[in-house]
Amino acid sequence: MTGYLGSYATLGLLLLASVLVFVGAFSANRVLRPARPADPVGKRTSYECGLDPVGSDWAQMQIRYYVYAYLYVLFAVEAVFLFPWAVVFDRPGFGVTTVVEMAVFVGVLALGILYAWRKNILRWTQ
Repeated sequence: MTGYLGSYATLGLLLLASVLVFVGAFSANRVLRPARPADPVGKRTSYECGLDPVGSDWAQMQIRYYVYAYLYVLFAVEAVFLFPWAVVFDRPGFGVTTVVEMAVFVGVLALGILYAWRKNILRWTQ
């Protein structure tokens, strides 16, 4: 019975500690912040990358930037999967099945690159 309730006591202590850290952080923020901002007008304006906002609040993004980001993430994930495979490649017990699995993985990624290349997605100017 003590072991069962002991796990709840541990959970309760953890929750209490997290609440104390949360309250402490917000209390320290309230105590240490300046009483009044240095520039009250600038405090209420939007801030974007250190530049003053100019024009309307509607800006249309081109989809190709998202495609570049998606392709980057895709190839970064590919590198994450290929690196451990390459590290253990020379160890004994590395069978043909593993090589075939990696060939299928690289083949699917190659098809993705070929598709992007054929659709002219990988060109900088269109």
